Amino acid sequence: MADNLLTDYVTGQKVPNVGAEANRQAIERFLVDNKGFKKQDIQVNVPIQMDIKGLAYRSHVDLVITLHGRKLMAIKCAPGSLGSREREIVSAARLLDACPIPLSLVSDGKSAILLDSASGKKVGEGMAAIPSRNELLSQFTEIVLPPLAGERREREKLIFRSYDSMNVNVIR
Repeated sequence: MADNLLTDYVTGQKVPNVGAEANRQAIERFLVDNKGFKKQDIQVNVPIQMDIKGLAYRSHVDLVITLHGRKLMAIKCAPGSLGSREREIVSAARLLDACPIPLSLVSDGKSAILLDSASGKKVGEGMAAIPSRNELLSQFTEIVLPPLAGERREREKLIFRSYDSMNVNVIR
């Protein structure tokens, strides 16, 4: 198993090289080396849990950018088709906190799709579309999205679980 371990760029911990782990490492490096984020701005494997019709569902969000105590961007690291993971990360961004996280991102470490979490609409494509630390600080720290109410929140939970349960080769 030691041969199948990587050192996580942000945490420094050994992690199994399964699924999209190599993609995540590429994104972590890009965020720090090219976009000016500090390692402490990036949370890795952020727990997400919810109750769906009386049953607990637990998972994690690959990366979350937090600046000045506010979660500003949720990131899904994915191999293959990025478009097929857009809805999953938007749902996660809407559910992770009481109020939705403003931006959602899906990336394979070479390309990226940036989404507005409130509308779910694509706002940028390619690695250059990922906002820098300074851009997030200047444009998004004052944005507070209203919490999702009742039935809408319940639908988002079902959407997230449906997409998330299809993830293979993940350590839970």
